[in-house]
Amino acid sequence: MNNKGFSLLSALLALCLLAGCAAGGGSSACGSGAAPTPDNGVIAYVPLDDRPDNVERVDYLARSLGYTLEMPESGLYATKLDGQPLNQNGTRYGDRAALYEWVLEQEKAGCHRYILSLDQLLSGGLVNSRAMQGENPVALADGTELTEAALLEELLKSLSADPRNTVWLLDSVMRLAPTTGYNGFGLNEYNALRTYGMAPRPALSGANLTVERVAADYALGTDGRLIACSSDTPLPEGAVRNYLASRERKLQLSAEAERILSGPGYENFHLLVGIDDSSAEDSIQKNEIALLRRGLRAGDALLSGVDDLGFKAVAKGYLQQYAWQPILVHTDYFGGTEDRAACDYDYRPLGELVDEHLDFFGMTRTDKRAEAELQVLVLTQPRDGNKAPSYWQALIAQLNENEKQQRPTILIDASNGAYGTAFHDALVKECDPGWLLGYSGFLDMAIVTGTALSHGISRYVWLQNGNGGDTEANAAFLRSLADSVLKDFCYKNTVRDDLIAYVRDDLGGNANNFCTPEVDASAVQAKLESGMAESTGAALKSFSHSNLIVSLRPYTLRGWGGLTLSDYSFPWRRAFEIRMTIQPEALTSPHKKLLFFYT
Repeated sequence: MNNKGFSLLSALLALCLLAGCAAGGGSSACGSGAAPTPDNGVIAYVPLDDRPDNVERVDYLARSLGYTLEMPESGLYATKLDGQPLNQNGTRYGDRAALYEWVLEQEKAGCHRYILSLDQLLSGGLVNSRAMQGENPVALADGTELTEAALLEELLKSLSADPRNTVWLLDSVMRLAPTTGYNGFGLNEYNALRTYGMAPRPALSGANLTVERVAADYALGTDGRLIACSSDTPLPEGAVRNYLASRERKLQLSAEAERILSGPGYENFHLLVGIDDSSAEDSIQKNEIALLRRGLRAGDALLSGVDDLGFKAVAKGYLQQYAWQPILVHTDYFGGTEDRAACDYDYRPLGELVDEHLDFFGMTRTDKRAEAELQVLVLTQPRDGNKAPSYWQALIAQLNENEKQQRPTILIDASNGAYGTAFHDALVKECDPGWLLGYSGFLDMAIVTGTALSHGISRYVWLQNGNGGDTEANAAFLRSLADSVLKDFCYKNTVRDDLIAYVRDDLGGNANNFCTPEVDASAVQAKLESGMAESTGAALKSFSHSNLIVSLRPYTLRGWGGLTLSDYSFPWRRAFEIRMTIQPEALTSPHKKLLFFYT
């Protein structure tokens, strides 16, 4: 989108806002009944759940690309772990009826862009999609009761009635085991069922790839015999039966979505399926993946990662909406294990997943670094542990060389913590983290690739379209990049371990759920705030001396100002992740670099 196009977009968005289409939870309309404007920049979004990667970080990305996300009230899509206060609908999961009706309200009001999580709409969120079995009818406000399949079909039919609509549907392959701390499901059950799910199943193909046949073989090994579920502690009665029933229900609904989309009138609908908590084994997922992959249409995709689905939908939708020039991308790996899965929870080698994502975004890969317009640097686990420092040191050197040569760069840390804090310390001290187009390393390895590439590629195209002068978009990008770096460098590798030990040893609590047993919330909050105040100092100083790419041709930099962090909280009342408010100051003139230091 060029500057002239963005000015038009801004004007249309301003008109839409005046008509009552402001972003934020709880608003129920994308307009006031006036003639709809397909390019008003508003996306009606039903997230996977209420964790930061599915809410504010998707909002940051959307705003960095000139969009505004319209979302329902958070209580309608929140997940509550055991012992925590229930949602307003009296359950631990999202309100499927209210969300269905909310989407129809957006359509009635004139919205034309949608990103909708099927796990949320049909199951009340990702976690509950792993726990539901059988048929669970949805009762609407007017008393109408719909089966889940009927609700899905009615919703898609309603959205397809307007050919101006563009709809991204997000779905997932159920992971190898359900979520601990939900519906009484514990760590013993998780470990036992994950081992059970990893066992190889008979490989199905052709006419045998049906939901019924796949489900019938869930309990069978490659020899055709029943697989035993072994555990040091006996599993609760019916645990395996319920696990398999949840898988079958989930697969049935995914196959139903593909069946509906295969009909006429759904050309502007895109299905994006994610795979998470998987295995390189011929596991219980393999036939499910094969079945769903066969049902994909042109424009659909099945990729590694679930918590990055929102990022990928926003980025891909932006690339599809606006004209951009083909981009040559070069990838460098440091560590030597790109031929392996990045961790035990992924199902394909890291290098294959990176290439698969680049293909999804329409990038042209090149082996020649000098001719590439966009660089991707990936740190893998070390092939030789004795040479570990040399791997990340080589990456640091290449990153600094890329900056010197004005080569826009995306950085992916897929090392799964193998280098400790040394790599992150060097990035802060010897590099300019704010210069990156994208970074990821915080969450599970299955999603770091999609997260970094979604942000980096879309930012590159945003700049390619001449939008680097947009103040609001730049502020959103700064928040997004800072959030990713600070949570990885400071919280994950420093503060979180201390916090977990504090909750366990000092408070006698459970770091995976502060409500079982109940711990002193104010004490945990104080520990978080003091830890982040101490841990983020060096990174914040580095950002304040960083430069931001605001134009590609001519290549132009602006300086970062300071960052203020506040409002720390624990989204699911557990230590795994945090939420925080990031307030960037206005951009400055470019910072000058002297050796490794910026002024």
